[in-house]
Amino acid sequence: MTESKFYATGKRKTAVARVWILPGAGKITVNERPADEYFVRETNQMVMRQSLELLELLDQYDVRATVAGGGHSAQAEAVRHGVARALCAADPERRSSLKRAGFLTRDARKKERKKYGQPGARKRFQYSKR
Repeated sequence: MTESKFYATGKRKTAVARVWILPGAGKITVNERPADEYFVRETNQMVMRQSLELLELLDQYDVRATVAGGGHSAQAEAVRHGVARALCAADPERRSSLKRAGFLTRDARKKERKKYGQPGARKRFQYSKR
């Protein structure tokens, strides 16, 4: 590793995470706050750390992320996506295990737009034959 700081972008729904990883003791900061303070739910904390836990690098890298848009769950998944991409930038040999786990794949599912002439994206107004 010639460069010590690696950057990547992670996305999920409308959440966008800008992630920097650098060698350290495993301190994770999200929007200038500790990760366990920013993500209150344990599920979101676990999701955010998944890519580091898979490669057993949780105590080897410090993670700094700025997240905007979306809800808490989407933001946690965006951070996971960004961390996985940054780990690949740091060492391309990690790509196969991260790809197999599905952390490098951008989850493209988004909220479908409401269409005119109906109350929602798929729902139709009640039809009366007579």
